[in-house]
Amino acid sequence: MRETVKNFFLWFILIMITMSVFQNFNFTQLHNYQVNYSTFLSEVNQNKIREVSLDGQNIHVVKKDNSKYFTFIPINDPNLLSTLLKKNIKIIGTKPYKMNLFLSMLISWFPMIILFLMWMFFIKQIQMGGKGALSFGKSKAKFLKENEIKINFSDVAGCDEAKEDVKELVDYLTSPEKFQKIGGKIPKGVLMIGPPGTGKTLLAKAIAGEAKVPFFTISGSDFVEMFVGIGASRVRDMFENSRKLAPCIIFIDEIDAVGRKRGTGLGGGNDEREQTLNQILVEMDGFDKNQGVIVIAATNRPDVLDPALLRPGRFDRQVFVPLPDIKGREEILKVHSKKILLDKNFNPLIIARGTPGFSGADLSNLVNEAALSAVRNKRSVVIMEDFEQAKDKIMMGSERKSMIMTDTQKEATAYHEAGHAIVGKLVPEHDPIHKVTIIPRGRALGVTFFFPTEDHVSINKQKLESQISTLYGGRLAEEIIYGKEYVSTGASNDIKIATNLARDMVTKWGFSKKLGPLLYLKDEEDTFLGKSLENNLNCSDSTAKIIDQEIKFFIDSNYNRAKNILKSNIDILHAMKDALIKYETINSDQIDSLMQRKKI
Repeated sequence: MRETVKNFFLWFILIMITMSVFQNFNFTQLHNYQVNYSTFLSEVNQNKIREVSLDGQNIHVVKKDNSKYFTFIPINDPNLLSTLLKKNIKIIGTKPYKMNLFLSMLISWFPMIILFLMWMFFIKQIQMGGKGALSFGKSKAKFLKENEIKINFSDVAGCDEAKEDVKELVDYLTSPEKFQKIGGKIPKGVLMIGPPGTGKTLLAKAIAGEAKVPFFTISGSDFVEMFVGIGASRVRDMFENSRKLAPCIIFIDEIDAVGRKRGTGLGGGNDEREQTLNQILVEMDGFDKNQGVIVIAATNRPDVLDPALLRPGRFDRQVFVPLPDIKGREEILKVHSKKILLDKNFNPLIIARGTPGFSGADLSNLVNEAALSAVRNKRSVVIMEDFEQAKDKIMMGSERKSMIMTDTQKEATAYHEAGHAIVGKLVPEHDPIHKVTIIPRGRALGVTFFFPTEDHVSINKQKLESQISTLYGGRLAEEIIYGKEYVSTGASNDIKIATNLARDMVTKWGFSKKLGPLLYLKDEEDTFLGKSLENNLNCSDSTAKIIDQEIKFFIDSNYNRAKNILKSNIDILHAMKDALIKYETINSDQIDSLMQRKKI
């Protein structure tokens, strides 16, 4: 606001000076043409002049034909007035215009003033954030005072173990004498590791909020500039400012932007990023136990960090912030749902069961989408149906309401999804079914949802085979009803997932009786590059053939099991198809009724 007012006054003064100059400057000469004095006397003698205006040595002439011009008296002519009177020419006397000294100086210096103002304007444009033209090396860290941080540990959920690891940081910042009394030293740096959106930044702010200390936050990319040495200068400035406000916290987000292993760049170790890293290492190693400055950094790529960062004395404590489990997701939903008006029947556990793999940021987005859904549907509170719609939208995309499906396509989709549901209900150790829908979303024409009752830490062989059988249930339903010649391409993704599961069972998890518990697949870093299976296998050609046979064995056995289940329950398949065509979406209770051969 202050800069805006200053710029306004600068341009206002410039405009006023310009208007003053133009108003006071005599521009009448620009509108007339000039003739010499002898021509003027000749026209006077020829009676062509009607009136003249005398202004010192300036003479403004109006002829009888109304044309105008001006001339100058070269020398004092005492006979001029008498000659004009004899010719009956009207004489008008005006006071000679005399420019004051200030205005004269202003006009003479006007070009220089304009150049100076333009120079000042461009200097302002190249300033960085209002800090001055020479502030490239100043820290770009955002500073929050202790009373500006409103987040505490109660606002962070889903990472109880991580909170326990960092609670002693709060104790040190609030009561450092307890540790210093017995000679204990708090970690100088804490590295938070975890997938994106798990709450690493939120947890760092909560530490500062609980301890009531200043908080500096900056991204790793803010240190990197095209000018060599700027990043290192910003590091020095940031640490210098933090020492003045100790105890405090410095939070560096995405530290892998500058903390990657040295010696791998094109600059031979002299590039800007590596110089910035070197300065961070020096500043962290220079701390002593009484300074009270704790550095917290976050990354989801700890494998690329330089080993010097991770050694004791720098980031000597690593806190893992994982994706939340089902209990953690429930707690996160409770935290975010406090901000919206909820229906009394809201059950966060059901939503948590249906969102495996969701991070805290994903769940926050889910709650917001549910609130938007309630507004679109003109409801005063958010109900469970809004959460279901929001979850489906995030996982699969919006409903394709403009897509028109023929009756044949709708029927085939209903059979396909019913096949998944029936096989999933009847194979052992499969996750419970939540709902089945044939409403097109994203690239899917229909979806069958299976919600686990708990998060799976590991999966046994029987459960994996049940998943393979269920994946082929949709394709088999089409094959049984329409014949092999009319099977659609809708099962392409199901086939891909089932094949990958069978391959991992044989090559990674040791579930093959012929091959035993051996690893036949190379490291994952080598397998994601799009190479062929033969190049990814760490075995001989003869063993590779056995691997192919074992993969096919798992596929065929579970394929046939699913086919037998559907053939023996063909009546349920037809009934579930009819229900899906009628209602488009059926829930778990309705599916249970259909499986018991009851009407819904």
